Amino acid sequence: MNTQIRRVTTLTIVMFLALFGMVTVDQFVNAGALRANPHNARTYYASFNKDRGPLIVAGEAIASSVPVDDDYGYQRTYAEGPVYAPVTGFYSVLLGMTGMEWAADDVLQGTADSLFLTRIQDLVTGAQPQGGAVELTIDEAAQLAAWRGLGDQRGAVVALDTDTGEILAMVSTPSYDPSVLAGHDTAKVQQAYDALLAEAGNPLWNRAIAGNLYAPGSTFKLITAAAALESGEYTADSQLDAPTRLALPDSTAVLGNMGDSMCSGSGSMTMAQALAVSCNTAFASLGLELGDEAIRAQAERFGFAGPLSIPLPVTPSVFPEDVDRPQTAMAAIGQYDDRVTPLQMAMVVSAIAADGVLHTPHLVRTERGANLEVVATTPVETLAVPLSRSSAEQLADMMVQVVDNGSGGRAAIPGVRVGGKTGTAEKGDGQAPDNWFVAFGETEDRSVAVAVVVEDGGKAGMQGTGGAVAGPIAREVMEAVLDR
Repeated sequence: MNTQIRRVTTLTIVMFLALFGMVTVDQFVNAGALRANPHNARTYYASFNKDRGPLIVAGEAIASSVPVDDDYGYQRTYAEGPVYAPVTGFYSVLLGMTGMEWAADDVLQGTADSLFLTRIQDLVTGAQPQGGAVELTIDEAAQLAAWRGLGDQRGAVVALDTDTGEILAMVSTPSYDPSVLAGHDTAKVQQAYDALLAEAGNPLWNRAIAGNLYAPGSTFKLITAAAALESGEYTADSQLDAPTRLALPDSTAVLGNMGDSMCSGSGSMTMAQALAVSCNTAFASLGLELGDEAIRAQAERFGFAGPLSIPLPVTPSVFPEDVDRPQTAMAAIGQYDDRVTPLQMAMVVSAIAADGVLHTPHLVRTERGANLEVVATTPVETLAVPLSRSSAEQLADMMVQVVDNGSGGRAAIPGVRVGGKTGTAEKGDGQAPDNWFVAFGETEDRSVAVAVVVEDGGKAGMQGTGGAVAGPIAREVMEAVLDR
């Protein structure tokens, strides 16, 4: 063999070995990554030709796959689609996945680590692989009560079990039917999606945990009160300055109370009394005494600014940075650049009702195999302890006075200890306010925290208030959970 032939032969062998090695690496080492690559269309479309597992509420599937006579084999359907859309999201050939369809995809596809033994069993028995099931924490009665309560108003409701962190209701309106986005006629799906994007109410937003965050209005006074109690310098009986009008320092601005009303004939009142009547000037004065750093730190102990997955991603709530003294006074009553999700405000109330302990909010109760055998359970975990037991007890008692003797009377439930806080978040420029009500209800057996926001005063418009518009919705959700 001459030198040239030997060189060509050697080069050919080297190239063959390199090619063999690359194929081996792709088939064995990189196989998982290639399957997971979102640009791998073969894997993506193959996932639709599989019996995807259901999302379950109260023993019934609210999202499931049904056989169809087309190239995909199965199509996703949604029972009570608009009611549960903020939870389920959609599973679409054209648009991909959102909501719990996305967050629990590995379980629903049957590829989760918790289903490893199930996959081995299917391999041994030769059974057709199926997706697993996800049992959600949603309470059907609470979800329907929230849905009916909001009706055709824009807004959101979140309810939490204060002892476990389970999310019992999560409603956002206006909503949409995920089934119209799950079809296999891509032209029709695109048309339906474009129509949803064009709707003025943004039905694809999950207002409960994302979307445009809300000004909390007077519900934020709970956080200001918590900061005061935690400072050790205040109790529920501490006297606060409560003038009819408060001149904000370092500015020409003057703050009044709702309707320019007088909170106290003497110009002062206890913190408990100020919360009961939602006195702006008292809590703005308190905010100036505490300072923005103390209020911000308290908000962050409740979860503001921190990452949270339920396992849906939650947009962090915000207390403004770099505020001057007038801005601090306004932020202390929820009327500056404070921005929150309804979930965040439900978390604040939950911690108050649970003796200062905030349990991690979550939507998944159990993961199950195709035979519905439980393979994993979400544990109850402590996310934070935002305030002491003593502070929590005082603040809970103050919230009870809001319902029993103050602005939250329409949330009262006979035989149930109910604490609440109203909020009427003004937006200026002649716009109707957003109406809030946050509350807890507890019996000997159970405790629930609820946050309700109704945009633009709901049906009441400019005349809407948190107690009148959002309070009854909170009451109905609590009644559903507590079976009253």
